[in-house]
Amino acid sequence: MQWKKLLALGMVAVMTAAFVSGCGSNTAKNGASSGSKKIVVGLDDNFPPMGFKDENNEIVGFDIDLAKEATKRLGREVEFKAIDWSSKEAELKSGRVDVLWNGLDITDQRKENMLFSDPYMDNRQIIFVKKGTTGITDEKSLAGKTVGTQSAGTAEEYMDKSEFFKKNVKEVKKYSDYVSAFMDLENGRIDAVIGDEITGRYYMSKHPDTIDAVDTAVGEVSTFGIGFAKDNQQLRDEVQKVLDEMKADGTMAKISEKWFGKDITK
Repeated sequence: MQWKKLLALGMVAVMTAAFVSGCGSNTAKNGASSGSKKIVVGLDDNFPPMGFKDENNEIVGFDIDLAKEATKRLGREVEFKAIDWSSKEAELKSGRVDVLWNGLDITDQRKENMLFSDPYMDNRQIIFVKKGTTGITDEKSLAGKTVGTQSAGTAEEYMDKSEFFKKNVKEVKKYSDYVSAFMDLENGRIDAVIGDEITGRYYMSKHPDTIDAVDTAVGEVSTFGIGFAKDNQQLRDEVQKVLDEMKADGTMAKISEKWFGKDITK
């Protein structure tokens, strides 16, 4: 009979191990919402100042600093994974990344496919002028002026549809990138630049003596949020909690000041 008892004990051990193993597999399936698993952040690594590669080929940026601080407070490791941004929703749904954190506009269409954090920053189009410029205070004061912007951007789309810009603005000059537009502004070749506030303020932080911002939105204002898989409410709530703490204790404002020279978070 002794061998039967040993056999029974062995079967119990095997079943226990299988049960524990099954629990472990379920935890892994749940992704970063369980335990202390690493959080994989999906991003476009060519979007300064939100997330981009510096001269040392390191991924840096405003959203990168936010994510590092948030995961530190959660006691998690973080990995930044460059993805094809046009396939971002598929990357998230498949579990290849746990979050999308890279200047992601919150839209009703995207809400159908993912969860979002609360908005943490407005994505505005604003006017930039050469330091010392007077008389340009809002959109209407651009009548008779030469205005620059980046081609294929939100500002260009807005101005192309605007009757005011078609009829009253002297010229809209379109550039391949904002840096070229700002250089022409500094050199007096154009009167103003309309573009993304985040991009412009980042340029301003590097050229504080030459560029000013007119703190008035042009066109519609969108908001940035962090995207999570539809079935990952737990991770969404965990990240939101530490974001709220970072907002309350001034950490988010400090990170914004580092990258934009001003707190432009919500």
